[in-house]
Amino acid sequence: MEENDVLVTVEGLSKKFCKDLKTSLWYGIKDLISNIQGNKNERLLRPKEFWAVKDISFELRRGECLGLIGHNGAGKSTLLKILNGLLMPDAGKVTIKGRVGALIELGAGFNPILSGRENIYNNGAVLGFTKQEINSKLEDIIDFAEIREFIDMPVQNYSSGMKVRLGFAVAAQMEPDVLIIDEVLAVGDLGFIMKCFKTIDNLLDNTAIIYVSHNMPTVSRLCDKIILMEKGQSLFQGNQVGKAIDMYYGSFVENESNIVFTNGSIELLTIDLLSSLKMNDNIHEIKWKDDLLLYFKFKLNLYIDIPIFRVLLYDKEQRPLAIFEPNYDENLLKNNNGFLEFTIKHEGIQLSKGIYSINVTAFKRNSNEPILRINNVLSFQIIHDEDHFQPFLLSSTFSTK
Repeated sequence: MEENDVLVTVEGLSKKFCKDLKTSLWYGIKDLISNIQGNKNERLLRPKEFWAVKDISFELRRGECLGLIGHNGAGKSTLLKILNGLLMPDAGKVTIKGRVGALIELGAGFNPILSGRENIYNNGAVLGFTKQEINSKLEDIIDFAEIREFIDMPVQNYSSGMKVRLGFAVAAQMEPDVLIIDEVLAVGDLGFIMKCFKTIDNLLDNTAIIYVSHNMPTVSRLCDKIILMEKGQSLFQGNQVGKAIDMYYGSFVENESNIVFTNGSIELLTIDLLSSLKMNDNIHEIKWKDDLLLYFKFKLNLYIDIPIFRVLLYDKEQRPLAIFEPNYDENLLKNNNGFLEFTIKHEGIQLSKGIYSINVTAFKRNSNEPILRINNVLSFQIIHDEDHFQPFLLSSTFSTK
């Protein structure tokens, strides 16, 4: 095979399921008959049926990594099972050249009553390797999986992490032409995940990889092609990985604030991003390195001292990223007849391109007692030409001596 071989070709792939078991069994009998006669209604939905995958098409070459992203229930796992031959499509065609290694479901492909060693031989045989070829790779697989002392124990007694380690070790060390990886890597510990990504990097020279994950930084790191799925269909696909990730994050943005706690003494009336260029789908946009200028207006329902405000910044994965310096100085803010208005300014923001959100907590002064906490009071998007999975894009100057 040549380096730029097309290893995976998917044409108009569709798969439908039925929501009701009895109806599904009846349809199954009818489909058996229609398949003999030639099914002319394969693309038509019957009552209680829905499309899990609908009209998906793509090509994947050696050396390319395709990311499949989307909400739970979008059809990603169904598509992977069709690609791996575990499900038959109702319409369309899949052509895969070469050996396929798959890590789709925890423990899938393993016989639970057989030992880890026996399962290695079983999986290798399924991939088309001879016993001699498996023997040559056996020690590397066991070492990679880090389960040497348990290798002769039945797989049914393995922990979830041990199953993932063994499954990935078999799938990767057999050096398949096509490698299919689902979210199962999330079960592993950090050290093993790092080792998996290093192995994937090495495999990419000679392998076509299909990677499913909800972890967008890893998708951005690994993938050069992407499909964003929604309700079984392709909402976006192509080489613009960053654009698909932005669309994925944007679908989570809530327009209403989420009040986690309040004692009734203070109320948020307004929050705005004064430095915003424009609004796009209810998300403020701001250019990289522009000043971030946030405006707040609160109503003080009781006579209270000016609270201490802790304004936190969260990243695309909803992880706490930064906190703005609180108003510890009592003279910074003034109560104006029961209203409190102020701005927070951060000069030259250097967050990388993507969507971020603001959380606000107000505390009694000279105490750690919260009086108000609101999550996701405002979302904004940093605009930049380049996509980076790291949270910060720091300005720098290169020079020679």
